[in-house]
Amino acid sequence: MACPPLSPPTVIVIGAGPAGLMAAEVLAAAGARVNVYDAMPSAGRKFLLAGRGGLNLTHSEPLPAFLGRYDAAAQPRIERWLRALSPQALREWAQGLGVQTFVGTSGRVFPQEMKAAPLLRAWMARLRGAGVQFHMRHRWLGWMTDQASELRFSSPQGDVSASADAVVLALGGASWARLGSDGAWVSMLRGRGVGVNDLLPSNCGFDADWTPFLRERHAGEPVKAVAARVGQGAMRRGEFILTASGVEGGLVYALSAGLRDQWRQQGYAEMRVDLLPQADAERVARDVAYPRGARSWSSHLQSRLGLKGVKMALLRECAPAEAFDHPAWLARCIKDLPVRLSGPRPVDEAISSAGGVRLDEVDEDLQLRRLPGVFCTGEMLDWDAPTGGYLLTACFAAGSTAGAGVAVKLGLARP
Repeated sequence: MACPPLSPPTVIVIGAGPAGLMAAEVLAAAGARVNVYDAMPSAGRKFLLAGRGGLNLTHSEPLPAFLGRYDAAAQPRIERWLRALSPQALREWAQGLGVQTFVGTSGRVFPQEMKAAPLLRAWMARLRGAGVQFHMRHRWLGWMTDQASELRFSSPQGDVSASADAVVLALGGASWARLGSDGAWVSMLRGRGVGVNDLLPSNCGFDADWTPFLRERHAGEPVKAVAARVGQGAMRRGEFILTASGVEGGLVYALSAGLRDQWRQQGYAEMRVDLLPQADAERVARDVAYPRGARSWSSHLQSRLGLKGVKMALLRECAPAEAFDHPAWLARCIKDLPVRLSGPRPVDEAISSAGGVRLDEVDEDLQLRRLPGVFCTGEMLDWDAPTGGYLLTACFAAGSTAGAGVAVKLGLARP
């Protein structure tokens, strides 16, 4: 008598963001029965928000430079993830969903329609077509028993339980809690002995103690065509925005990891700003020292260097008052202005978060060493990345890595 066919193994994925959905796709392709649980009413809430101003899917720069954008400690792990799903492979994956991409002038890669919604709709249709089951409005509450495969959720119908042969945790970090990433999982994993570093804001704004004049006259204005650094780091060009409480925007986000580390070490951070990166230091020193006669500093610096408006206001705000009595000192401030920051904005306001499950707590397939059969992926893990497609690419790639790792553990065909 022929033996009845064995039923495929069941996998629960908790979290319907890019990492969780990619893990689900890989597992469904490998032949697993996949159930995705998420606390939100629909999938990909934060992913949709990220694409509201134009979805920056990845970046086109060569892979060595791409890897260099991540924090050094995590680079070996992320290199492995990107072998599972490279930036180019991610573009091809999107094309397979009917979403064409293009490279912008900065090297960033966007969908032709510049939106996340069409991609997410096509992706969800493909996942459902592959048999993936979705359980929305199901918030993970932890484990039913000591068995890591027996889970408990709250739902509109009350608390429910579920079990599986393996579990993928893709619960995100702690930014934008209203979209599902609230960091509530930290205490659950710590309760099981898993090492989790505190979740901290990344790609975030910073507070500063502005004077009423700067706050009232210039809040909301962009500071364009400048460069900035942290400590002795390299200068990065870009722009940022003065807010009523401090600074935010692309250049600040790019420096946020260094600023955050500096703040944690000494209780404050300092962004060194070159207000005129297009002018060399000798020219600035010469023009500042040029006799100004009866003209005010504002008039003189505007006439000689084109320094005016919000840049002049920031110079007045942050340069020592005594510098305006010493042209050489003032010139140095224009090229290297110390902007003191009191600390980062709250993590819930950040684009992403750093910290999370320590990388030494998972094996190369992202399985928790202390909880066999449970895999962690995406922003739950302790790695950091700037915006520009790097954060999103690594989330997709980590999801693919975890999905493949589960498939191997369950004896499925490696996708």
